[in-house]
This record gives sequence, C-alpha cells and structure tokens, in this order.
Amino acid sequence: MCTNGVNTGQFEQMIDQISDHIKLERRWTHTLAHQAEDASFQNVSDKLHEAQALLDDVRALLDDAKDALEDDAEAVAGVTVNLV
Repeated sequence: MCTNGVNTGQFEQMIDQISDHIKLERRWTHTLAHQAEDASFQNVSDKLHEAQALLDDVRALLDDAKDALEDDAEAVAGVTVNLV
C-alpha cells in the first residue's frame, strides 16, 4: 500500500531487515563478551555487554518506528497524490 508516495509494506520490510541485522550483531557481541570474560578480560566483557544492551535498545526503537509508520499511514490515509 502506498501512502504519500511511500510503499508502507516495503518500508516496514526494510525496518525488519535492519532489525534482523542488528539481531545478528547482538548475538556476535554476546558471544564475544563471554569469550572475553572466559579469558579474564573483564573490562572488554563489560563494554561488550554494554554494547549488547544498546543493540537491544536499537531493536526496540525499530519496533517503535514500525508502530509509528502504521500510525502515520493511518493519519494521512485521506491524502491523495496525483501525477501532473
């Protein structure tokens, strides 16, 4: 569905793709944090766990963006665009 020239379905899929990518990076960060901890690199482990938490925040914001996309698309649903 297009709203104001934006294909909202594709837009939502693109947000999902970003979220999936961040999910993978979070998994790697988690793995590296535990490897660092096992090697007694506590400072590195702590920083990687902090990064992991921030990646969780990013994914939550992406979910919020998807919700906002739906809300915005409904709010402007009455607008039509004509090619001239």
